Amino acid sequence: MTARRPSLTPLSTRLRDRSPGLSASLLNGVVAAGLGLGVLTVLVLALWISSPYPDSGPGGALHIAAALWLLAHGVELVRTDTLSGAPLPVGVTPLLLLALPAWLLYRAGRYATDASGEPDGPPPVPVRTAWLGVVLGYLTVGTAVALYCSGAELRPSWGWLTVSLPLVAAAGAGAGVWSAHGCPPEPLLIVLKAVPGPVRRLVFGADARARVDTAVRAAGASTAVLVGGGALLVAASTVWHGDVARASFLQLTEGWTGRFAVLLLGMALVPNASVWAASYALGPGFVLGAGHPVHPLASDPAPLLPPFPLLAAVPDAGPGTRLNWAAALVPVAAGVVAGWFVARAAVRRRGHREPPRVRWSAARTTGVTLLTAVVCTLLLALLATLSGGPLGVGALSRFGPLWWQTGPAAGAWTALLGLPTALVVRAWRLRGAGALRTAAESEKPRGGQRPKDPGKPKDSAKADAKTKRAEDKAKRAEDKAKREDSLPDEDAYDILPAEPPAELRIELPAEAPTTETGTGRETSKATEATDSAEPTDPAATKETPGTPEAPGIPEAPGIPEAPGIPEAPGIPEAPGTPETP
Repeated sequence: MTARRPSLTPLSTRLRDRSPGLSASLLNGVVAAGLGLGVLTVLVLALWISSPYPDSGPGGALHIAAALWLLAHGVELVRTDTLSGAPLPVGVTPLLLLALPAWLLYRAGRYATDASGEPDGPPPVPVRTAWLGVVLGYLTVGTAVALYCSGAELRPSWGWLTVSLPLVAAAGAGAGVWSAHGCPPEPLLIVLKAVPGPVRRLVFGADARARVDTAVRAAGASTAVLVGGGALLVAASTVWHGDVARASFLQLTEGWTGRFAVLLLGMALVPNASVWAASYALGPGFVLGAGHPVHPLASDPAPLLPPFPLLAAVPDAGPGTRLNWAAALVPVAAGVVAGWFVARAAVRRRGHREPPRVRWSAARTTGVTLLTAVVCTLLLALLATLSGGPLGVGALSRFGPLWWQTGPAAGAWTALLGLPTALVVRAWRLRGAGALRTAAESEKPRGGQRPKDPGKPKDSAKADAKTKRAEDKAKRAEDKAKREDSLPDEDAYDILPAEPPAELRIELPAEAPTTETGTGRETSKATEATDSAEPTDPAATKETPGTPEAPGIPEAPGIPEAPGIPEAPGIPEAPGTPETP
């Protein structure tokens, strides 16, 4: 006899099943951190090798590469080799460097989930296991790099390290895992629960997912227009001040290696300059040193700025001119784009000859536009925070836009221009809706039945084929409409009453009418039409031979027969009258 091996407990089985997923997630996080660190290390070592006068050995180059990797995560660095001996902070993060670890973390989260595209494939790794493994693996490498840089000339600030590095790792890995699982709406809906109930019902309503999705898309498009317009402003101003920019580029260094390093640094700071220019176009502008604002109405840059090509694009000192005021076209375009996105989601046009599908009324469209302004405020405030920072102490303690000014300014422009744009575009997309609806209702047969053909066609085969093609086309159109959003359609007009949607119509069942008398309640049956009734046997309906009943004369409904009244005898019937079949 053989004893059966006892089965594993549920806890051990769960650990056994999850351990490979956790180990693979840890490895993905370590690889993502290693790839980002390796790219910067190779770049810095290449510049160090090609430099004719290196200031330090390979150890110094490796320390600089590690410090740049930490700076790419938003970690503020501290410079100790200063003329005064006092440590100076370096907190301006090049946004192009930030894109590298964000993209690597996103890919690591997707790979750690291991979601198979085949229906019979293995199930994906659970969300918490994949996300936690990637974050822990990434933070392990980040902690080792921070310890390596702690004794160098550029050392990390431990306060910023404990906040920025885990935040970037958690956000990047979370975005990858969420995307690998098909972008479920549950995390966003959980965040919406923090909003107060009255505000949530007023702004979001029942279709919270569709409204949030539309607001995020519209705010993303508006932010892209703002940043892209800012990049155009930077390019135009650089060309306008081309002589100063060229002189500053040649003044910084003499060798080609140093000029190439300055060019790479300028390219990494182009997204930062685009955000600064977007804030300039919005109105608040930015500061070039403490107490030195630069905005369309006036420009007051700090007098002791180092020569740099991007700083040469700063407007000249003095009051703003009409050319500076023309920068306001950028937020105007951004507000119009946001309103157009909201109006396009509020009214869907299926075809040229079909009535538009109204998704939201004017009031709800206004609410979605205001929600778009809020999201745009958050996005611009975040970009302003990431693009600026200190480059020293005193006058150099602040560079870049102020987030508490740039964010609200972006929201105000979006609300003021996006709201009328959304309402006007919505009304324009509803043009001719009443005429199209009337024509569609007049062509539709009553009772849901097909109209009868006046005559039989000559070729029945061609007619049947044509009818079948029309039915297939109608079925495909119906399937396409069903694949669209399952939200209930609202009426195109907010004031005039209109016919309610088909799903809201209520058909009462046909019941027999009832009458109440003094003795009790009696029910009379509804009569049926003679052309739809089946023919009955004449022998079964005859009570007396030769006595036909008058066909087609129904009894009066609702009049009960008086009981106890016998028929009058002695009235002869007309004999020999045949029954009408």
